[in-house]
Amino acid sequence: MPALTVVVAADPDAPYLAPLRRIPADTTLIVSTDRQRLREAAPQADVLVSGDFRDSSPFLETFPHARRVRWVHVLSAGIEKQLSPEIVASPVPMTNGRGVFSRPLGEWAIGVMVFFAYDFPRLLHNQRERCWKQYSHEELHGQTVTIVGYGDIGQAVGCRAQAFGMRVRPIRRNHQPAELIEAIAAADYVAITAPLTPETRGLIGAAQIAAMKPSGVLINVGRGPIVDEAALLRALENEKIRGAALDVFDTEPLPAEHPFWAMENVIVSPHSADILTNSREMAVEFFLENFGRFARGEPLENIVNKHAGY
Repeated sequence: MPALTVVVAADPDAPYLAPLRRIPADTTLIVSTDRQRLREAAPQADVLVSGDFRDSSPFLETFPHARRVRWVHVLSAGIEKQLSPEIVASPVPMTNGRGVFSRPLGEWAIGVMVFFAYDFPRLLHNQRERCWKQYSHEELHGQTVTIVGYGDIGQAVGCRAQAFGMRVRPIRRNHQPAELIEAIAAADYVAITAPLTPETRGLIGAAQIAAMKPSGVLINVGRGPIVDEAALLRALENEKIRGAALDVFDTEPLPAEHPFWAMENVIVSPHSADILTNSREMAVEFFLENFGRFARGEPLENIVNKHAGY
């Protein structure tokens, strides 16, 4: 096989890209965010990688010039920012980092359930006040978590919830609207783990939030726009639900004036629930494994459905 050319749209000095040094010596590797450099390299690219976890624009601008590209890869699990009309229409296969980030997201979701069940805010308040006051609390055993989106991340949450003795209600993409309402109404915790697609945008709206128990907690580790943020804010302000734990938002970074920052019944996480000290390096390692398959002519793993959006 002729030598391959890999073009990565990312900062060449990013530490998490260090595993790329192990790419075969006969492979031409070009890593840059300079638009002109990427455009010049694109026509020779066999593989094009979206390697920036926040800014996909260099990748999107490069793709139309990659006339012989045979595979595109996205290091992140979410691909909604990389799905330009040209890429969706193209027959070139796309893969992503699905599964790489699921484990920490599953643990984070369980962590915030423990936070609310054991009323850690009260415990921390009492500690600050040097107040020795015992109080009763819940446990997770026997509680119900409804998981909206039962892919790798949803299953990671479900597996860990079952280990705590929780009841798991998975909601998959082919659900009926009435099924979603019923599962949310039965839940003590509602975990949003779905990808952002045209079908999931606004999926959790005012009606779904109104169906939650007053003691219910909404957890979102999927994407912000899946939840109607205004409807959630109203429910929290009016104490219609117990609380929310949010790792993703409509606007990121979350504006400093947003009410969520000051709400005692909301956990605000800066889209970092899946950021381990080595999680991005793990995403690059997965790309290298897939690159080995590509070079050997073997089937790629994690091929996404570009039309479905995941």
